[in-house]
Amino acid sequence: MMPRRWKSPPRASEGQGKMPKMKSHRGAAKRFSRTGSGKVKRHKAFKSHILSSKTTKRKRQLRRTEEVDTADIQRVRRLLPYL
Repeated sequence: MMPRRWKSPPRASEGQGKMPKMKSHRGAAKRFSRTGSGKVKRHKAFKSHILSSKTTKRKRQLRRTEEVDTADIQRVRRLLPYL
């Protein structure tokens, strides 16, 4: 018996009633995550270069994560529908 070289047509019950999945914005997915209580957290800015002019205290405080502001949550949720 020869092997098949094509896919069989989908059955009537497969894939019915499903719209295409929404895609997550990959750049946003790398920048935001969710806390255990469901809030969205982000990293702080201003810690990539010119660190010699910043104090140790300031650099230490920039290591922490922060909650996304309520004004921006809808924007983040639109970029990350499955977050």
